[in-house]
Amino acid sequence: MSEMSRRNFLGMVGMVGGAAAAYQMMTTMGLAASSTYTKPDLSGGGQGKTVLILGAGLAGMASAYEMQKAGYDVRVLEFDSKAGGRCWTLRGGDEYTELGGFKQTCDFDRGLYINPGPWRVPHHHHAYMHYAREFGVKLEPFIMENWNAYLHRKADGDKPALKMRLAEARTDMHGHVAELLTKATNQGSLDQTLSAEDKEKLLEALHEWGFLNRDGKYVQSLAVSAARGYERDPGARLEAGTPSKPVDLHTLLDRNLWSSILDGMFYEFRSTMFEPVGGMDALARAFESRVGRFIEYRSRVTEIKMDAEQVTATYVDASGATKTASGDYCICTIPLSILSQVKMTGFDAGLTEAIKKVPYAPSFKAGVQYKRRFWEQDDDIYGGISYTDLPNQLISYPSNNYFSGGKGVVLGAYMFGTDALVMSGMSPEERMKKVVEYNAQMHPAAAEEFDTGISVGWHRVPGALGCYGLYSADTRERYYPTLCARHDRLMLAGEHTSYWNGWQEGALLAATTAVDEMHKFAQGQA
Repeated sequence: MSEMSRRNFLGMVGMVGGAAAAYQMMTTMGLAASSTYTKPDLSGGGQGKTVLILGAGLAGMASAYEMQKAGYDVRVLEFDSKAGGRCWTLRGGDEYTELGGFKQTCDFDRGLYINPGPWRVPHHHHAYMHYAREFGVKLEPFIMENWNAYLHRKADGDKPALKMRLAEARTDMHGHVAELLTKATNQGSLDQTLSAEDKEKLLEALHEWGFLNRDGKYVQSLAVSAARGYERDPGARLEAGTPSKPVDLHTLLDRNLWSSILDGMFYEFRSTMFEPVGGMDALARAFESRVGRFIEYRSRVTEIKMDAEQVTATYVDASGATKTASGDYCICTIPLSILSQVKMTGFDAGLTEAIKKVPYAPSFKAGVQYKRRFWEQDDDIYGGISYTDLPNQLISYPSNNYFSGGKGVVLGAYMFGTDALVMSGMSPEERMKKVVEYNAQMHPAAAEEFDTGISVGWHRVPGALGCYGLYSADTRERYYPTLCARHDRLMLAGEHTSYWNGWQEGALLAATTAVDEMHKFAQGQA
């Protein structure tokens, strides 16, 4: 299910059943669950014991950090030349080459960046918050909801392009639904459900919730404009403001305008959200500064073999030489999209089958540097996200450096599914041309203000081959327990062994629980 269709589906669930129903559906889909972080208890120590960790993303480095503190001899093999995995920030001067040979150089101005992987941190991600506090990683608010951002629909046949503020769509939806419910209530349609007292209170609530007039109608007025915004803002003295005209209910439904006003109601997107100051890789760099001495970079694992005494990884190092590394225990954080191509020897068939059954979501992101911050200067948008039904799906505006006179970088596209595959199949130059074209349909200034940009198609990133593990209800039931279990001397860890899959929290929770379980096994307690 693509990101846009997934959002629409969850929105429909929320409209019918409310936030609780939407949250339950997200849990089923593996998109939400309570963060259950508990600091690992490695009492007893690990002196004299060795742990081989495969992968130096957040899960691998968190595992290494906790186990080396307990006295274990730790060794980490990492495919890339840097640590952090999908926790990645691109800044001016950075280069990377994707599968197929396209090489890009980031030309952003100093201080500007884009986060191709994770780009926001919910306040209830307690494992992330724990390590951020411990390492002194500074966080700033990430503006998820900005009701002044845009909701855009492209021209479709005889339907013209449409652009409105999110606040306008939200207020109009409230108003029209409140008017319909008021009419139904007054006609006695809810008499079997409501007592006379509840009916009276509901009508009062609907009047305020929907900004209805005395006749229970949602119509153009200054009172309505106080919520949805004005055609012309109030001013001094006798300038009361000009009321804006609501969009009719048919248009709201026909153009699917209600779907993008729901994101903020979901638990994973609820305020306050955060981002590290200066780029999402701040936590990865903090981990790396503490465990980097244990990491062997540019080490491509080709086989993992377990026997009664140890786990051994065969790998190709930076020089092309084939080597081996062993440990009494192993925590493997290699993404399943990569691990499925690694030879597994000495493991039961159930594990090797499960590894191959979880696909990874194709995703595409584009960071676009513009010559000026026209979204602020022309449109009064400071942070937040504008949504569109164009293939780029959204524009996310920077949540920092407001009012700066120089250039600015937006997330100009965040695409999933077929759209991501199509876009990633183009050359980097063709991709950016398309992204700017899409951005300009929402912000006309984008065409003339474009400066430079960089893009990442996650299914073409060599060390990941996808954005995150994509579970269905069936694969959660049939294969997920196997992937989460300890297999004698080996455990898997990463966002794919968490109900917070797709989030850094999932990687950290999976790591700390793997560390706990492996330590108990080493101590003879499991």
